[in-house]
Amino acid sequence: MFFGVLLARQIGLHAEGGTVVLPLLATQILWINLVTDGLPALALGVDPADEGLMLQPPRQVGEGVLTPRMWRGIVFVGVVMAAGTLFVLDASLPGGFVAGSGDLRYAQTMAFTTLMLAQMFNVVNGRSDERSAFFRLFTNGWLWAAIGGSIGLQVLVVYVPFLQRASAPPG
Repeated sequence: MFFGVLLARQIGLHAEGGTVVLPLLATQILWINLVTDGLPALALGVDPADEGLMLQPPRQVGEGVLTPRMWRGIVFVGVVMAAGTLFVLDASLPGGFVAGSGDLRYAQTMAFTTLMLAQMFNVVNGRSDERSAFFRLFTNGWLWAAIGGSIGLQVLVVYVPFLQRASAPPG
């Protein structure tokens, strides 16, 4: 959101009168939090533990829960998600770095769905700090059911007119 507002003029995210338009609405951000931090987060709780986890030495005394390595990963993933979402937003609007042909509502919906799907990919990535996201990919059926449910809910909120009213900009 922050970079979307900062780069609003460059990516064509402005309205008549020169006012800046937000890349996502508050209800869209709340929806993303609901569908990505709800069932998928609970399903991660029943993911099988990494093999040999109990053979690893304990953390150093005073070491925080989030290590510097973990912080670097969090920042990297956040930057990739933000850049990808802003690219899709820019490519959906006329003007900007990549000229698109959609209107503001279309661009916000594209960014909304892109960020939600990026979060779903991140759920799979968050299964282990040490192994690839593709290692034992299908061992947690609950996780795949939660991801499918979240994506299904996203499709409903984008395509069902009654549900669109909460996630669409006014007007």
